[in-house]
Amino acid sequence: MTIKHAEFIISVAAAAQLPKDNLPQIAFCGRSNVGKSSLINALLNRRGLAKTSNSPGKTRLLNFFRITPAESIYPPFYFVDLPGYGYAKVSQTEREAWRQLIESYLQNSPRLCGAFALIDSRHGPQKNDLDLLAWLAHVRQRVAVVATKADKLSAQQRAARQREIAVALQHLPVTDLIFYSSLTALGKKELWQQIREFLVREK
Repeated sequence: MTIKHAEFIISVAAAAQLPKDNLPQIAFCGRSNVGKSSLINALLNRRGLAKTSNSPGKTRLLNFFRITPAESIYPPFYFVDLPGYGYAKVSQTEREAWRQLIESYLQNSPRLCGAFALIDSRHGPQKNDLDLLAWLAHVRQRVAVVATKADKLSAQQRAARQREIAVALQHLPVTDLIFYSSLTALGKKELWQQIREFLVREK
């Protein structure tokens, strides 16, 4: 898919602020500092569009980016960068507010046509990751798992990790498992293929 235009639209703190233009949405969720913002920037070839940081907890709202494809067969759509979970250096009240915001969006947004759940390929899915995937399955949301930072593993290590992750996910209805690196572009083609599938099924 060729991107004609990409721009940041809004940071959302409550459901009433969600865009009202009825465009399809694709969400990116995962633990803090797993690479959601870096992935969005790399997919769009736009450095700094989604704000990144070496410190976890940078994204604290739902950030909407409007994407306009060059091909007319695809409608404009949104990438939605969600706050990361598992970040301990905020109050329990703020973590609870994040949880409620994320769950409400993932469960109730009528134009959400798919989600990417990011995990760190070096460690595999943690309990929070598996809890998220189980919850997404419960609300019948289509989801593909992206194992980020795959450049940190050798080809042999990636193959072993892929087998381990497949076993951990075997009882969950995951659409795909994609190993990805924002540094080497490993998996970028597969990610765009999954995005196209999300959009086509949404029509």
